[in-house]
Parts: sequence; C-alpha cells; structure tokens
Amino acid sequence: MKRIILTGGGTAGHVTPNIALLPRLKELNYDIHYIGSYNGIEKELIEAFGIPYHGISSGKLRRYFSLQNFTDPFRVIRGFGEAKKLIKLLKPDVIFSKGGFVSVPVVLAGKKCKVPTIIHESDMTPGLANKLSIPSATKVCCNFPETVAELPADKAVLTGSPIRQELLSGNRQKALDFTGFSDSKPVILVIGGSLGAVAVNEAVRRVLPNLLKDFQVIHLCGKNKVDPSLNGLDGYVQYEYIKDELKDLFALTDIVISRAGANAICELLALHKPNLLIPLSANASRGDQILNARSFERQGFSLVLEEEEITNEKFLTAIHELYDNRAKYVDAMAKSNQQDSIDTIIDLIEEAARS
Repeated sequence: MKRIILTGGGTAGHVTPNIALLPRLKELNYDIHYIGSYNGIEKELIEAFGIPYHGISSGKLRRYFSLQNFTDPFRVIRGFGEAKKLIKLLKPDVIFSKGGFVSVPVVLAGKKCKVPTIIHESDMTPGLANKLSIPSATKVCCNFPETVAELPADKAVLTGSPIRQELLSGNRQKALDFTGFSDSKPVILVIGGSLGAVAVNEAVRRVLPNLLKDFQVIHLCGKNKVDPSLNGLDGYVQYEYIKDELKDLFALTDIVISRAGANAICELLALHKPNLLIPLSANASRGDQILNARSFERQGFSLVLEEEEITNEKFLTAIHELYDNRAKYVDAMAKSNQQDSIDTIIDLIEEAARS
C-alpha cells in the first residue's frame, strides 16, 4: 500500500483542497496521514474524515512587529524535528502540502528525508510559507496562468484547485424547499466567507430593496453577522454559514457575489457560476485577493468591483450587467483548462510516489 502525508493549515482554505483529494486517494488505496498544528482548524476538519492526524509545533512568520516573532522561530524548529521524526516513522512515498505555516517544517523535513513533495499555491503570488517551501518541492501546482512565470520552470504546473466533488451534485428543488423561494425570479448567492465580509454585507443590505424587485437573494453573511431586522423579508434569506446544503444552493443560484479567496473563486469556476468579485482591500491584506480577481477578470470568468469603488449605483449596475451577460461568463469558464485539477494533481502524486 502506498502512503501519503497531507499537510496544510491555519485557515479552512489550506485544508479543503486536501479534503477534495481524499476520495480519489482512497480509490487508489493510499494510506493517508495528515500533519497539522496541535489545535488548528485543520485538526477538526480532518478528524471528521477518520484520517490519522498528527500534531506538530507551529509558528508564524509575521511581517509586522510582534513579541511572538521572537518565540515562534523556536516553535518552527521544534516542529521541524517533530515532522522529521513522524516522516521517518511513517515512511511515506509522497507528501502533498496545501500551504500555511504549519506545512513549512513538514516540507523541509520531507526533503531532508528524501521524500518527494508536491505543494499547491492557491493565490496568484506565492505566500511566505510557500516561498520558503518551494526550493524543497518536487512540483508546485498553481491556479493562475500568471503564477507559472513566478515559479521555477521545471517545477510549475498549472492545475487549478481541487474542488469538493459533492458541490457538483446539488439539487435545485431541495434548495427551493430549504429557502422557501419560488421559481419566479432569478437567485443571487452572496458569499462573504466563514467569518463574513462587513463591506460586502453592508453593500448588499443597502441595495436590498432594489435588488428584491428583480432577484431573490441568499446571503451567507458570516458568524454573528445576521441582521435580525431582515428576517422574514420576502425573497431574502440569510445564514451565518452553510455546510451540507451549499451544493443545493449553488444548483439554485444564477449569479454569485463573492470575496476573491482563491479556493472560493476556483469553486465558482468549476461550477461555471457567473460572479461579481469584491476582493479584500489591500489595506487589510497583502493584496492577493485583488490579484486573484483581476486574473479571473482577464480570463473572462468574473466581473470585479473593488470595495473602495462601491456605491449603490455602481453595485446595482454591476449586478445587472453580470446577470444580463451571464452566458458570456459561463462560456469562458467552460473553455478553461483549469477544470480537471483533481486528475492532474493525482497524476503528479502518482508519478512522485513511483519515483
């Protein structure tokens, strides 16, 4: 039996692509193990699938001043030792890393133990953790054509992001029953992420009376961000977070308004859902969502509106433009060569395991 170690964590975005690979890896009879931090979000997500989970010490390299910058390097060094010990014990044929700082000591220990490692970079420009890992990787998978030029030529592979296949099997009627919506108006799905997006939530709620004249709206607004005053509004439903029913909501949805996290937009690409992206401001991030969104815009997959540009009029105009031209966006996404990401990545894993 072949054995693989998966790693990645810190946010759900560093875990869900690993989860998307699990069914195919199991079909191929891989013995799957996961290395993550002791108490990160990845632990809860992975243990739900019955995968053996191994915690290691983890630190973070911050670009800003913090007292933890003086202590975290020691945690990373300890994590490297723990990862090396686990790799020697488990003797994997291959390692697959989705990134996040917990993955760095695993990838470095993999190279030390001569285990081939494949890493996946979601964003258009590699984050710091993957920058540290790339020299130790056998191959580097990426989501965007522009990223290929940023990576070593002998390692870069344009794959797209592994998407949970259950998202492709939604039931429209189940979503109608769940939301209480009718077939009389098209549906907009608003996604702000698991923690919500204040700017997106506020923009949607400001124009809601106008939106509901032509659309029905499903609003995933994030933890503790439901507005009770809007409960019971005809044609509008809001939820903090949706898990099992998400596939059905996608099946019902005509267009999507979303942040521009790499995994989220790759799901929209796989589902061929016309989308309006409102990337996280560069003032609140390293600007990766803006780059992601503009790449999808150039490829004809998305319409983009930066949050600093949002006015009620611009927002409504963009939504109607997206809906009126939705067939154009669906056609562009259908022609994308980033559709078979799971097959492409599994082929890379199999090749590396054989080596």
